[in-house]
Amino acid sequence: MSKITLHKGYRNKTRKRYRKNCRTKGLGSIDKYMRNYEMNSKVDIITDPSAHKRGMPHRRYHGRTGKIVGARGRCYLVEIKLGNSKKTLIVGKEHLRLNYDYIKKSE
Repeated sequence: MSKITLHKGYRNKTRKRYRKNCRTKGLGSIDKYMRNYEMNSKVDIITDPSAHKRGMPHRRYHGRTGKIVGARGRCYLVEIKLGNSKKTLIVGKEHLRLNYDYIKKSE
Protein backbone atom coordinates (compact mmCIF):
# COMPACT_ATOMS: atom_id res chain seq x y z
CA MET A 1 0.00 0.00 0.00
CA SER A 2 1.54 3.31 -1.08
CA LYS A 3 1.04 6.62 0.68
CA ILE A 4 -0.76 9.47 -1.02
CA THR A 5 1.31 12.62 -1.13
CA LEU A 6 -0.06 15.83 0.37
CA HIS A 7 -0.17 18.53 -2.28
CA LYS A 8 0.63 22.06 -1.17
CA GLY A 9 -0.77 24.12 -4.03
CA TYR A 10 -1.44 27.85 -4.07
CA ARG A 11 -5.12 27.46 -3.18
CA ASN A 12 -5.03 24.52 -0.79
CA LYS A 13 -7.17 24.73 2.37
CA THR A 14 -9.34 27.47 0.87
CA ARG A 15 -12.65 25.63 0.46
CA LYS A 16 -14.47 27.64 3.14
CA ARG A 17 -12.42 30.80 2.80
CA TYR A 18 -13.16 31.36 -0.88
CA ARG A 19 -16.77 30.15 -0.83
CA LYS A 20 -19.38 32.55 -2.16
CA ASN A 21 -23.01 32.85 -1.23
CA CYS A 22 -25.38 31.30 -3.79
CA ARG A 23 -26.77 34.76 -4.63
CA THR A 24 -23.34 36.24 -5.33
CA LYS A 25 -21.88 33.47 -7.51
CA GLY A 26 -20.31 34.42 -10.80
CA LEU A 27 -18.24 37.43 -11.76
CA GLY A 28 -20.40 40.04 -10.04
CA SER A 29 -20.65 43.70 -10.94
CA ILE A 30 -18.29 45.60 -13.18
CA ASP A 31 -17.99 48.26 -10.47
CA LYS A 32 -15.12 46.37 -8.83
CA TYR A 33 -13.00 46.69 -11.95
CA MET A 34 -13.73 50.41 -12.44
CA ARG A 35 -12.70 51.64 -8.98
CA ASN A 36 -9.65 53.82 -8.50
CA TYR A 37 -7.93 54.08 -5.15
CA GLU A 38 -5.85 56.98 -3.90
CA MET A 39 -2.40 56.74 -2.40
CA ASN A 40 -2.20 56.12 1.37
CA SER A 41 -5.82 54.97 1.58
CA LYS A 42 -6.59 52.03 3.85
CA VAL A 43 -8.02 48.97 2.12
CA ASP A 44 -9.14 45.49 3.13
CA ILE A 45 -7.91 42.54 1.12
CA ILE A 46 -10.99 40.45 0.39
CA THR A 47 -10.10 37.86 -2.23
CA ASP A 48 -12.70 37.31 -4.94
CA PRO A 49 -12.44 33.64 -5.98
CA SER A 50 -14.17 34.19 -9.31
CA ALA A 51 -11.42 36.56 -10.50
CA HIS A 52 -8.17 34.64 -10.22
CA LYS A 53 -6.44 35.74 -13.39
CA ARG A 54 -4.75 38.89 -12.14
CA GLY A 55 -3.43 39.96 -8.76
CA MET A 56 -4.94 37.28 -6.54
CA PRO A 57 -3.17 37.34 -3.16
CA HIS A 58 -2.25 34.27 -1.13
CA ARG A 59 -4.84 32.96 1.31
CA ARG A 60 -2.85 34.14 4.34
CA TYR A 61 -3.57 37.76 3.37
CA HIS A 62 -7.36 37.34 3.06
CA GLY A 63 -9.12 39.69 5.49
CA ARG A 64 -6.05 41.81 6.27
CA THR A 65 -5.96 45.60 6.16
CA GLY A 66 -3.20 47.49 4.41
CA LYS A 67 -2.22 50.80 2.87
CA ILE A 68 -1.91 51.54 -0.83
CA VAL A 69 1.64 52.69 -1.58
CA GLY A 70 1.67 52.62 -5.38
CA ALA A 71 0.31 51.24 -8.60
CA ARG A 72 1.76 48.71 -11.00
CA GLY A 73 -0.14 48.30 -14.24
CA ARG A 74 -3.78 47.57 -13.43
CA CYS A 75 -2.91 46.39 -9.91
CA TYR A 76 -2.00 48.22 -6.71
CA LEU A 77 0.92 47.85 -4.33
CA VAL A 78 -0.50 47.25 -0.85
CA GLU A 79 1.72 47.34 2.24
CA ILE A 80 0.56 45.20 5.15
CA LYS A 81 2.07 44.32 8.49
CA LEU A 82 2.59 40.62 9.09
CA GLY A 83 4.14 39.94 12.47
CA ASN A 84 7.16 42.20 12.91
CA SER A 85 7.74 42.67 9.19
CA LYS A 86 6.07 44.69 6.46
CA LYS A 87 5.09 43.03 3.20
CA THR A 88 4.31 44.68 -0.12
CA LEU A 89 1.74 42.82 -2.20
CA ILE A 90 0.63 43.31 -5.79
CA VAL A 91 -3.15 43.03 -5.61
CA GLY A 92 -5.78 43.50 -8.31
CA LYS A 93 -8.64 45.98 -7.90
CA GLU A 94 -11.26 43.25 -7.65
CA HIS A 95 -9.66 41.90 -4.48
CA LEU A 96 -9.64 45.24 -2.61
CA ARG A 97 -12.30 47.05 -0.60
CA LEU A 98 -12.10 50.42 1.14
CA ASN A 99 -11.81 50.22 4.91
CA TYR A 100 -14.94 52.05 6.07
CA ASP A 101 -13.83 52.25 9.72
CA TYR A 102 -10.86 54.35 8.65
CA ILE A 103 -13.09 56.68 6.57
CA LYS A 104 -15.53 57.30 9.45
CA LYS A 105 -12.73 58.15 11.90
CA SER A 106 -11.08 60.63 9.54
CA GLU A 107 -14.31 62.57 8.84
